Amino acid sequence: MHTVSKERLEDKIAAFMKFGAAGQGGITRPVFSPAELEARAEFQRRCTELGLTVERDDLGNIYATKSGAEKLPRIAMGSHLDSVACGGNYDGTLGVLTALEVVDTLVKDNIATRHPVTVMVCTNEEGARFPPAMMSSGVLTGKFSKDAMLAVRDDSGVTFGEALRASGFLGEEKNRINPVDYLAYLELHIEQGPVLQDAGVSIGVVQGVVGMCNYTVTTRGQANHAGTTPMKKRRDALHAAALIICGLYEKLGRIDDNLVFTFGHIDCRPNIHTIIPEEVNFSLDARHQDPILVRRVVDALESLPAETAGCQVSCKEAWSRKTTTFDPELVAIVKKNADALGYSNRFIYSGPGHDAQYMQDLLPTTMIFVPSVNGMSHCEEEKTELDDCWKGANVLLNTVLDIDGRLA
Repeated sequence: MHTVSKERLEDKIAAFMKFGAAGQGGITRPVFSPAELEARAEFQRRCTELGLTVERDDLGNIYATKSGAEKLPRIAMGSHLDSVACGGNYDGTLGVLTALEVVDTLVKDNIATRHPVTVMVCTNEEGARFPPAMMSSGVLTGKFSKDAMLAVRDDSGVTFGEALRASGFLGEEKNRINPVDYLAYLELHIEQGPVLQDAGVSIGVVQGVVGMCNYTVTTRGQANHAGTTPMKKRRDALHAAALIICGLYEKLGRIDDNLVFTFGHIDCRPNIHTIIPEEVNFSLDARHQDPILVRRVVDALESLPAETAGCQVSCKEAWSRKTTTFDPELVAIVKKNADALGYSNRFIYSGPGHDAQYMQDLLPTTMIFVPSVNGMSHCEEEKTELDDCWKGANVLLNTVLDIDGRLA
């Protein structure tokens, strides 16, 4: 079994922490911000030093390729370099840096491969500046319209297309990842949850990404003066929303222990302390790998009463996704290599979305998870121990070599 250099990997992680450092140990690095452009430039510099061929496509995705001994499709690995505000140093970035370290090892240790091996940086995975998340992989796989995505504006009114053109990373459509020129896509990622740490294992063998639904529930009442309107005459939209949330919390909590759901956003209007709330909109995000159980959440929403506490009640789907199942052969190869390296591991489904879930529609894909300390992510406390990063990179390296030897 081959292994990467723990020292080189540590250097890579430390070097990229400075791009967009937020002051409390994490980063703020939205796509095409000065910090993200610096990270992209450093990535390209390191790739050029290794003798890789660097290309960009029409969405700003970067492809850095080590040639193979034969004229065969490429094996791609990657993730993203952009972050949420005050995010962590490992979400996305670790997937890029472990992939880079895999190729670094192939070069420095003179390990030949039949297939070319590509490290990919996906553009705008987080969607923090330009929503939605997984924007470029969504365009690549036909989930989103390119024209519609180019027209998305940030809070300053700048469109994604304008930022892309100004970035210096605009390339050609012919360079896009595709099922003819590529054989497989692998993505190493932090778990972003506590399951692996709680189980005391080092590697998550990811079988897929759970399905989910996201709904907006609206309650409509009547605004009136907070000081003069008797309680029994009020049609308080916030009171109605609170009753519905508490009821759903209890009802959904009985469906299944593995169902997770969140009321993460609430908009109360007019949101003035002397006025009874007239309208409330709140979100419900629910996730589970079993589509039947996700459907039960939808059923619960669709069976809400038309009126609660004197207020009209309605709900509308914001968006949803089906459970993605990764390529079984690639999942088995990851499991084989984790076992062969002697690393504790377990099968797991991802709760968060990743570029890999869209890539699976394009070509065989799978993921490798490494533990998140205390399950923390999307915050500056996010951390994965160096030893676990190294173990994940070793599984990634040997998975690439296995695919190179097994698949045409």
